[in-house]
Amino acid sequence: MIELENVAYSYGGGELLAEVSLSLSPGSFHFLTGPSGAGKTTLLKLCYGALVPTAGQVRLFGQDLREMERDDIAMVRRRIGVVHQDCQFLDHLSVSENIALPLGVSGRDLLAEDANLRELTGWVGLKERAAALPPELSGGERQRAALARAVIMSPDVVLADEPTGNVDWEMSQRLLRLLIELNRMGKTILIATHDLALIRAAKTHVQARVLRIASRRLQLAGADL
Repeated sequence: MIELENVAYSYGGGELLAEVSLSLSPGSFHFLTGPSGAGKTTLLKLCYGALVPTAGQVRLFGQDLREMERDDIAMVRRRIGVVHQDCQFLDHLSVSENIALPLGVSGRDLLAEDANLRELTGWVGLKERAAALPPELSGGERQRAALARAVIMSPDVVLADEPTGNVDWEMSQRLLRLLIELNRMGKTILIATHDLALIRAAKTHVQARVLRIASRRLQLAGADL
């Protein structure tokens, strides 16, 4: 689905990632860990075509990223849901309207999608907050709204960048359960996190591959996790 082969990425004259190879197969579950500044967010951006590697090859659903036109990339991104670390919303729109934004951008009929939108809002536990504005939400509610927005188009792959970074442990567990449930529905999941306790908790419920960025390279994490 998403493949990186000997990928490198340089920024500001320095090499941030080198010789990175990764394959996200259908229905797989991956964690990506490493210290702050190691390149976790950069690697996620390479996985959905927001960045082009300085060396190596990125293939998105069988297509070489370098050979794809802008419209091709836009179409592929509909199959990839991204939960960004900073959770940006349009503050003048309700939670429900923010979640539905990808539908409008893609030209989908919002009235026809209303039942699906309500079901999804309920699934992330925001049914009672659907009419609220983003500034009224807690950190956990914002993260759940961001997850709902990422999956509203029913993507094949979900990439989550530190989705539990600004919430307490109980909310972290709730978000993790939602991501595990998506995986059981057949979605491919990649979570970038520095929270090793979260990874340990997940491994009791799902068969997860844990990857670590160290010294600019991607490694399979050991059993010490």
